[in-house]
Amino acid sequence: MTQAKQQAAILIVDDVPGNIRTLVEILHADYEIYMATNGQDAIDIALSNKLDLILLDVIMPEMDGYEVCKKLKDNPTTCEVPIIFVSGQNDEIHEAQGLELGAVDYISKPAKPAILKARVKNHIETKQRKDMLASLSIIDSLTGVANRRHFDNFLDQEWRRGIRGSLGMAIIMLDIDHFKKYNDHFGHGEGDECLKKVANALEGSMQRSTDLLARYGGEEFVAVLPQVELDGAEIVAKKMCDAIADLKIDHPTSDTANHVTISLGCASIFPTRGSSSTPLLDAADQMLYNAKNSGRNQFKSIVL
Repeated sequence: MTQAKQQAAILIVDDVPGNIRTLVEILHADYEIYMATNGQDAIDIALSNKLDLILLDVIMPEMDGYEVCKKLKDNPTTCEVPIIFVSGQNDEIHEAQGLELGAVDYISKPAKPAILKARVKNHIETKQRKDMLASLSIIDSLTGVANRRHFDNFLDQEWRRGIRGSLGMAIIMLDIDHFKKYNDHFGHGEGDECLKKVANALEGSMQRSTDLLARYGGEEFVAVLPQVELDGAEIVAKKMCDAIADLKIDHPTSDTANHVTISLGCASIFPTRGSSSTPLLDAADQMLYNAKNSGRNQFKSIVL
C-alpha cells in the first residue's frame, strides 16, 4: 500500500445505506472512509475533517446532492475538496448540472469497481499534487515554518474571525539577539543552521494547532495566537525563551549571553468591527524594541 493511499480520506454520501456499503467494499482497503446519509451530516463531516475526495449522491431527501455541492464549493474550508457525483440520474442534463456546480466527475450507478477505483485514484492524486504545491507557496524554504505571505493571510482571516466572535487575539514578535555578530563570526552557512534550529524550537513551544509561527524576515519571527489574551501570550513567550536557551547554541560574540538568545514583544487585543490589525503589529514591534533596550533575552508585553 502506498503512503499516499494511507493518507487519503474519502467521504461517501448516500441516503441508501446499501449504496454506501457497496462503495465502501470497493474502496475501504485503500482509503480512510467517512460516511453520511444526508446532506447536513455530509457538510458537518467535511468541515471537521481533512478530506481528499467526496463521493456524492444526487437524489436525497431534504437537501439533494446539488445543493450539498453548492454549499461545499461556497465555503472556503471545503471549496478545494474534489466532488464526484455517483448517481442513478445518468442523463446528459443531470451530468452537466453536476459539473457546472464544480464537481470534477460524474459516475453512473451501479458503479463499475475498476472504473470507480481508477477515477478515484486519479482525482485524489491530482488533489494531493495541488495540496503539495499550495503548501510550498506558504512555507519559508529555509526554516520550514510559514512564510510572510501565509502570515499576512492567516492574520487577516483570524482578525475577521475575532470580530465575528468577539474573540481576543495576541501577537508575539521576536528576533535572535546579535544575529549579525553570529553570522560574522561563524559564517552564513552556520547562520542558516542556527535559524533552522531556532525556528524548530519556537514551533515546538506552541502547543495549539490553531496558532501560527512564521518567519517575518531575516532573523525575525512572528507568532499569531487566536483566542488568546495577554497572560496566555506571556506563557508562550516564556516557553520560547526557555526553548532557545535549552538549545545551548554557542554565541561567543553575543553581548547578552554565551549562547543564542531571543528578545520578544507581546501584544493582545479584542478586534472590533472597522478596525485593522496594524496597531496590534505595531504594538508587538514596539514591545520587542523595549525588550532589546532593556537588555535582551526577555519579553515585554502590552494590552491594547
